[in-house]
Amino acid sequence: MTENDLIYVLALQNVIKIGDVTAKKLIAHCGSAEAVLKEKKQNLLKIDGIGSVTISDLFNPNHFKAAQAELEFIKAEGLKTHYFNSDTYPEKLKHCIDSPILLFEAGNINLNKKHIISIVGARKITTSGIAFCEKLVEELAIYNPVIVSGFAYGTDITAQKAAIKHNLQTIGCLAHGLNQIYPKTHKKYMADVENNGGFFTDFWSTSSFDRNNFLKRNRIIAGISEATIVIESAERGGSLVTADIANSYNRDVFAVPGRTTDSQSTGCNNLIKQQKAHLLSTPLDVPYLLNWQLEEEQKQPIQKQLFVELDDNEKVIYNYLKAHDKQMLDIIALNCNMPTFKVAGILLNMELKGVVRPLPGKLFEVI
Repeated sequence: MTENDLIYVLALQNVIKIGDVTAKKLIAHCGSAEAVLKEKKQNLLKIDGIGSVTISDLFNPNHFKAAQAELEFIKAEGLKTHYFNSDTYPEKLKHCIDSPILLFEAGNINLNKKHIISIVGARKITTSGIAFCEKLVEELAIYNPVIVSGFAYGTDITAQKAAIKHNLQTIGCLAHGLNQIYPKTHKKYMADVENNGGFFTDFWSTSSFDRNNFLKRNRIIAGISEATIVIESAERGGSLVTADIANSYNRDVFAVPGRTTDSQSTGCNNLIKQQKAHLLSTPLDVPYLLNWQLEEEQKQPIQKQLFVELDDNEKVIYNYLKAHDKQMLDIIALNCNMPTFKVAGILLNMELKGVVRPLPGKLFEVI
């Protein structure tokens, strides 16, 4: 994108009455942001769903003045910009109708051919929640996923610190411009995040800080990822909003269950009960249900070992598969009298031991 193109996109983004959905509709009709801002008003009014109120402030010259000032900030800070139609724009986010037309980046983010998951949850995370979150990131590290979160207190920063610890790329999606950081106490983590990924936002440096920004920010957290994982949540909370958005994007959602008497587990338990999330009891449920495959150099040699130690449950599944050839996960769980989520984890362990292998269609067979 040229500097001239960027000025027009910024100017269009600055029009308060035109959100991302409407902006995309206008761009699709006219061909570019520049064409939109140079089109005659009467022609724009012919577009379905575009009324006089929507474009009443579109041609205000102050939008270009604001755009020029924001461009100077972008250049001074060395920020990267990603237009929704460009190759550098996050691929999964492109498929979200309300994704931002322009995304700002600080850092060195690389989403090319990466597994991407979002981890969210309570700001007042419990000790057990911290332990599960850290274990989750540790056990998924072999798959080299990108860990996305909101850089907030509690679950967010726990997940992002764990990602840094295991040398994983991590992205903080911010609810404000890149001229500030919230919470201020997390400023000490900024350099590590930028060295291991970076920050995304669609807010300008001139944007006022508002609680509603968090809800808008959550669509990026949900949209950029193939799955959203909720570690803990009270009956209401921002992480549940993120889960709902992920569901609306037809993305997988996982929730960690807890005791019914624990207030910080109410939200997760409800997600599972309402069938809005997979029950996440072990980190290995994630790669199994998302059908992640290890890179060739990470795989153990796929050969049957002579003396593999199997626990009792693994022996049951092994014997069943040996007697019945290829079988689907649900069928294995049904005939082995085990919950599906438990069988998923057991099968992954057996795959790593080199005694079973996955096949297309979520089938498994003995090696």
